[in-house]
Amino acid sequence: MATPPPAPSPDLVLALLADARLPVGGHTQSGGLEPALVHGGLTSADVPAFLRGRLATVVAVEAGTAVVARHRALTAGALGSAPGEEASGEAVFGDVEEAWAARTASAPLREASRTLGRGYLRLAQRLWPGSAVLDALGRRPPRPLVLGAVAALAGLDAARLVRLCGHEDAATLGAAALKLDPLDPAETVVWTLAAHPLVEELVPRLVGLTDPAEIPAGSAPLVEEHSLRHARTTHRLFQA
Repeated sequence: MATPPPAPSPDLVLALLADARLPVGGHTQSGGLEPALVHGGLTSADVPAFLRGRLATVVAVEAGTAVVARHRALTAGALGSAPGEEASGEAVFGDVEEAWAARTASAPLREASRTLGRGYLRLAQRLWPGSAVLDALGRRPPRPLVLGAVAALAGLDAARLVRLCGHEDAATLGAAALKLDPLDPAETVVWTLAAHPLVEELVPRLVGLTDPAEIPAGSAPLVEEHSLRHARTTHRLFQA
């Protein structure tokens, strides 16, 4: 078995997770942009508004779920059914995953999140082999649960975790836009930077969450509707 690398600093882990070159499948996703352009009539000029809408709804759900999952991972040792007994995955993360699923109504979006989650989990298991927290996630966890567990293992605080979720969504949209419509790459960077104040607004709202019932339930009906149509098309660049 390969020896795991030394534990890096939390800030370096944050940089690693935010790096678009991380080979965990993020390139397969457009953050809902391709379905919106194809099925929703959006143009590249509408992307900043689309991004802001996702931050208020989809990203709030994802980041809130990740924060609660981080809390559960940090307190997992207290959830065993008997003294000294390891808590089961269902006991640790079951109701967190249920809360996320209830707030992610589209089956294709849930599947896309699980695809990403599986990639993140595989990477995390190489970095923290034998981790009981990672084992408790099961085989097909959604991405925010894995990010929360990784944050706990790497020493990332809840504020960094929220910023990671927000920045990653904005950057994903920008990268997808360049593949879907000819743009000046600098323009997508401007979009991402312009979104950062909105990401910061999420931080105080989400960092204190510990209960799945507290996860925001902001709805994005058009994103969900477009994803259902997108799942049925055979001509697409991105999974979702």
